[in-house]
Amino acid sequence: MSEPFVPKILVLATEKCAYPGADAVGKAHLEYPSDVHILRVLSPVLFPEDFYLRAYSRGIDAILIAACGSDCPYHGAYEKLAARIDDLTAHLKAGGLETERIRLTAICTVCIKAFLKEIALLGDHLNRIGPVDRARAARLEAESLARLQATARFRASAPVRQTQEVCA
Repeated sequence: MSEPFVPKILVLATEKCAYPGADAVGKAHLEYPSDVHILRVLSPVLFPEDFYLRAYSRGIDAILIAACGSDCPYHGAYEKLAARIDDLTAHLKAGGLETERIRLTAICTVCIKAFLKEIALLGDHLNRIGPVDRARAARLEAESLARLQATARFRASAPVRQTQEVCA
């Protein structure tokens, strides 16, 4: 008998806006599922496409990017992030992974209800579509790394190395 599906969600929360909003959820003693993992980041635009694909291939079912939106303190970062996520969703769709597995949203420092709503919506989507296809995600990750190596900027440098997961 197999265990019931419990979706694993990774939240990339900007330290200036979204992370304080997520922290406010805890301070208010409100709850969200235990398989939601929040990572405080300076800016999600720093994460390349293969980061997301690697997360999927290692068992993360969905990623919520909780950013500052138009209030981003880094000029042009949100627009670049939105463009990167658009490219990523196109690759997900072309590669056969559901685009509902990634979500970009603006969360402010006091957006407790908005944060909880985003987590609930993402959890509902995942319960409908099921777990991520890790093999397909790994193939997309390898393709992404190959595209990265093929760019002129990286051609002369050492090949990009994939690391092996040491923890289960």
